[in-house]
Amino acid sequence: MIATPLWIRRPELVHLFAYTAAGLSFTGQIAATVLRGSDGRVVLAVLLAGAGTAVSWRLPWTGLAVTSAASFAVTAVGNDPLAVWMTAVFVLFSVTFRGLPAPVATTLVAAFLLGAFMTVGGFRGGPVVGVAALFSAIAGGASGAALRIHRDRWWMLEERAARGVVEERLRIARDLHDVIGHQVAMLSMNLGIAEIGLPDDAEASRNALVAARSNARTVIAETQRILALLRRGDDTPDLRPPPSIDGLEGLFASFASIGLEVRPDIAVPAGAVEPSLGVTVFRVVQEALTNAYRHGEGEATVRVREQDRRLRVTVENRTARASRAPGTGGGLGLVGMRERVESSHGRLTIDDGQGRFRVDAEFGPVGEALG
Repeated sequence: MIATPLWIRRPELVHLFAYTAAGLSFTGQIAATVLRGSDGRVVLAVLLAGAGTAVSWRLPWTGLAVTSAASFAVTAVGNDPLAVWMTAVFVLFSVTFRGLPAPVATTLVAAFLLGAFMTVGGFRGGPVVGVAALFSAIAGGASGAALRIHRDRWWMLEERAARGVVEERLRIARDLHDVIGHQVAMLSMNLGIAEIGLPDDAEASRNALVAARSNARTVIAETQRILALLRRGDDTPDLRPPPSIDGLEGLFASFASIGLEVRPDIAVPAGAVEPSLGVTVFRVVQEALTNAYRHGEGEATVRVREQDRRLRVTVENRTARASRAPGTGGGLGLVGMRERVESSHGRLTIDDGQGRFRVDAEFGPVGEALG
């Protein structure tokens, strides 16, 4: 099995790299400004780029716009904007990796960089500089988006592999229970009948039958232990435990850290959801919140409830005015979500009317399909 790359296991390292590079560009520009003895206007223009970089961590769109717009200020006061351009490109790389639509974010940065070059910059440096500004913006946005798509694809393949292992383990457990458990139980019963039918003087045969029944009980006990082990998966310590409903709180915290407010309403009895269904519920909520972060505004509500032996998962948020029209996204998130729900014998409904985006997944009793 191929080991998961470090940057996929710890995506925060990618952001750390991007912001470290942006910080070095900003620091280099500040140092050059001081060494050249530039006036206060130049320093303020450079500080604007640094402020935008800091803001972009919590407010990606705002920070990206401020950092890119700083190129106007730096160019207008006669300073070389190259370091500010690089800072904006590194921020663009991070926010597109985080999930912002790459075409829109790249267009925003390219428009600011080229606008400064063609207006207050007076085409200083010739067309080569303009082309460099344009392609550096495209490279930053495309690289972040490509890494995000690769990461999401890797995660999807890992989840399918893990789910396949869990499903195969459960299938083996069911076969052991239905076939071996039943046959051994019948064997023990027949041995008991044979023991009762022995004549009084057949002590040796009786002892042998008693020992055989004891062995049958041992086989039943060992089979039950193996069944429990297969269902828990404790025999595979190297397999990363799949996500579950218990991990939703951490998922909500991770989205809150990047600016999406989540209002949860979780009401599921402990142990009511089997592991394979727990993975599906977690991933449905994760994908729905990702869409809410990318294309919505305001808070997102998440409801997970069990009623009449049916589990229902609902994620709802308000769509942003500037979001793309439904159905024009380039990702496979909604397709994968539907496949995941249907593989768990569930039913998925998506409603994007009246300014709201609502994902509703319903699952029947474990092992039963919804009609």
